[in-house]
Amino acid sequence: MSFKSTPLYGGAITVDFPTGFGDASNIRQIPDHQEVWLDADGYSSIVVDILEYVNKTSDEEALQYHFHDLIDGTGDSTNMLEQASASMPKTPNKPVYTLSFIQTPQPNPRKKEPEFVAIHLILLRLKEQATDIMVTVNLPHYANEYVKAGEGDAGVTPLMRSGEAVAKRILESFQVNDWGLFEG
Repeated sequence: MSFKSTPLYGGAITVDFPTGFGDASNIRQIPDHQEVWLDADGYSSIVVDILEYVNKTSDEEALQYHFHDLIDGTGDSTNMLEQASASMPKTPNKPVYTLSFIQTPQPNPRKKEPEFVAIHLILLRLKEQATDIMVTVNLPHYANEYVKAGEGDAGVTPLMRSGEAVAKRILESFQVNDWGLFEG
């Protein structure tokens, strides 16, 4: 998989995204606090949200708050796979957390639904800027349109593995170039 440095929010942030991903704002309206990038060859997406800093007793509790805010009200069943602390070398000394989970939508005969969606959530906490940045790598798995996990893969599909690589590259490359983005 190849990556390219991608400017977000007018270049205030740069991060490496897969070369096959394009800016969704070229085809639909996206809120100013959000960046959405879509895979030209599939259903995967990357969403970056600039959110208000959630003041909780711990960063892990803030991660859980954002996680529950994301999944509440969907009606989907959710299976959390892993939660961990992480780091962003180009944005040092800031708390970073990851959370991987699977969402399984309720069957809906009226529209095409994925069998499940693997999601990698990254949360960057910027207390001094009163900001939380949440990045989600979303990997929908539609029936007969993805390669199943092989023997000994513990249920991890090739698409899920590529999502792990994307999340890892985001952690390695995420950089704030203009801290003025968070003022006002």
